[in-house]
Amino acid sequence: MIADLRAQIAFLPGRSFERGDGGRSTIAAADDFAYTDPVDGSVTTQQGVRIFFDDDARIVFRLSGTGTEGATLRIYLERFEPDSARQGVETQAALAPLVRIADLIAGVQERTGRKAPSVMT
Repeated sequence: MIADLRAQIAFLPGRSFERGDGGRSTIAAADDFAYTDPVDGSVTTQQGVRIFFDDDARIVFRLSGTGTEGATLRIYLERFEPDSARQGVETQAALAPLVRIADLIAGVQERTGRKAPSVMT
């Protein structure tokens, strides 16, 4: 799945998705990010795929574990909400459009058969 996402990176910017609230989210940028150790300066590449949207939202797909086989797929969803009246909206409801978009991009449900994550934090 991560390899497929990496193969899509160059083609993701400009793709637009209906959010379900009448608006659209358009991918502004995507990358396969690296981590630079602040102590020794070593760089570890291919840490995950980040997708940035024009509406200050972000999706990060990342594997955790010791290898690609049997690793856990972690999906991080973030969205800035400038409207103080909407900042109390329940998290799952507020992020539902991003959940939908993440599944459209990565096909998690289709690939795994899972309709919900096993852990949410």
